[in-house]
Amino acid sequence: MKQLLIIRHAKSSWAVAGQDDFDRPLNERGMRDAPVMAQRLIDKGLQIDAFIASPAKRALTTANLFVETFAAPGKLKTMQKLYHAAPPVFYETIAAIDDGVETAAVFSHNPGITAFVNELTATRIDDMPTCAVFAVQVAIDHWKDFKQAQKTVWFFDYPKS
Repeated sequence: MKQLLIIRHAKSSWAVAGQDDFDRPLNERGMRDAPVMAQRLIDKGLQIDAFIASPAKRALTTANLFVETFAAPGKLKTMQKLYHAAPPVFYETIAAIDDGVETAAVFSHNPGITAFVNELTATRIDDMPTCAVFAVQVAIDHWKDFKQAQKTVWFFDYPKS
């Protein structure tokens, strides 16, 4: 059984006019929400074996706050293609996860993240809120089989829930 957590970056700042989208940082609420959401996962008894993030500042900072809360140094990998990724990129990313990983967390952006989670199961999300976690379980041994496998919603959580 493999478990996948799809996590949208925490709330970002628009304070600097004209700032490049890739470089936007988290705002104060985002800096507060990310460790809280990570702690909620810990409180559920989760252990995450791999963290995979877009290298955009807001997604990478969110992932780093999760890694710090989980006390999991060295388990974070960035992938440029996750920056504003479309669903096919998520599938490619997941297929490449090492089979020794039982639970993986992928951090990315809207609108692609919402489109992706809406492909996974019959559950529909209108818009993945910032720092939302959409989790599925899949009865597979190899991540390369993820796309075709039947997925079950494990849970959906976000800061204001």
